[in-house]
Amino acid sequence: ITSEVVDTVYKEYMGDAESPAQVRDGLLDAMGDVYFVVSALEVARYHRDAGNPVYFYEFQHRPSSMDGVVPEFVKADHGAEIAFVFGKPFLAGDV
Repeated sequence: ITSEVVDTVYKEYMGDAESPAQVRDGLLDAMGDVYFVVSALEVARYHRDAGNPVYFYEFQHRPSSMDGVVPEFVKADHGAEIAFVFGKPFLAGDV
């Protein structure tokens, strides 16, 4: 990896971070992209290249059920959309 690539990635995620919270948010964005977005895009491209329609979304709504459970800086965790897609009874085992 060249220093140019490192500088570009650093600027993308850290930008002009001036506080520990901004550094934390940049690091969380970078980790989320590495662990979720990159692999999801790769799979989406395979399906597209096979001639299938592909739909991609990013869920960013913070559920009110997370209040007091996770820190305020956490918006939508992995899987947070399940209650919105299938409804809360699905999560409560009432199906």
